[in-house]
Amino acid sequence: MRFSALSLLFFLLVLPGCALVNVSLAPATKPLEEEVLEGEGAPKILLIDLDGLISFKEKAGGLKLRTKPSQVAFFREALRKAEADPAVVGVIVRINSPGGSVAASDTIYHEIMRFKKGRKIPVYAHIIEVGASGGYYVAAAADRIVASPTAITGSIGVIAMKLTVEGLLSKIGVSDEIYKSGPKKDFWSPFRPSTPEEREMLQDIIDRLFSRFVEVVSASRKKLLTQQEVRALADGRIFTAPVALTAKLIDQVGYLDETIETMKKELALAQARVVMYARPGTFTSNIYSEMPLPVPETVTLISINAEDLSPLSGVRFMYLWNP
Repeated sequence: MRFSALSLLFFLLVLPGCALVNVSLAPATKPLEEEVLEGEGAPKILLIDLDGLISFKEKAGGLKLRTKPSQVAFFREALRKAEADPAVVGVIVRINSPGGSVAASDTIYHEIMRFKKGRKIPVYAHIIEVGASGGYYVAAAADRIVASPTAITGSIGVIAMKLTVEGLLSKIGVSDEIYKSGPKKDFWSPFRPSTPEEREMLQDIIDRLFSRFVEVVSASRKKLLTQQEVRALADGRIFTAPVALTAKLIDQVGYLDETIETMKKELALAQARVVMYARPGTFTSNIYSEMPLPVPETVTLISINAEDLSPLSGVRFMYLWNP
């Protein structure tokens, strides 16, 4: 009886307190910290990474226990941090991306343009491996675009993808019932083919988004290309770095260390520190640290769905190289 009474007293005293304890297995995301990669002196040249599929979606962290901020959130955080640091005299956006959603690509472009307007310091884009479609769209915000000798760029255009599962469902005896307030409410449904009118509506949206892409590139390359010349290059094709240079879509073919030296010369700096912003615990030791895993040579619909898109989630407009 004594043991039962003590046990009861223990539960009465301890359990209410335990109910107030919130234990999380996922560590909180810490603010970005500056890491010096190389160089000396007070001036800083900041490297910012754009890697993988461009999206508003947060990225999964280690063991899937936590997520990392999306590229859009990361860019805003990094640029705001740089904006508040007068020692940052230049920014290099290091790109390895086949593109991504129209809205996410455009938002990062907007953040870079806003930063340039506020700080009025040079911003370069360096395409390490792939800087296609939305990746090139973001690069167009830079004052100078450089690509590594073996990089791939271009793919100016818009794509919208849809899987129609009507035939598959009929074969396995599954049908859908949809009740809607208007004839266009289930526009782009995967459960039926699109009507000619719907295809025309969709094409109109794609054409408008494509026109914006062309306008962004034309504004970036206005000293070298007319808008008509940009449109001639904007048929979705990709370019190797030397061909892109000949086509005047980039300004230089070179390696990342050469891009850094070019910026130092523009700024008349004898020396400068090259820095990155990283989460605590991230390994950064040189200008190629924190590079993403290589972007696949081909981006398939299956791989895109696995990472970010559901084939049944409705239409998604993409600035994406999708061979």
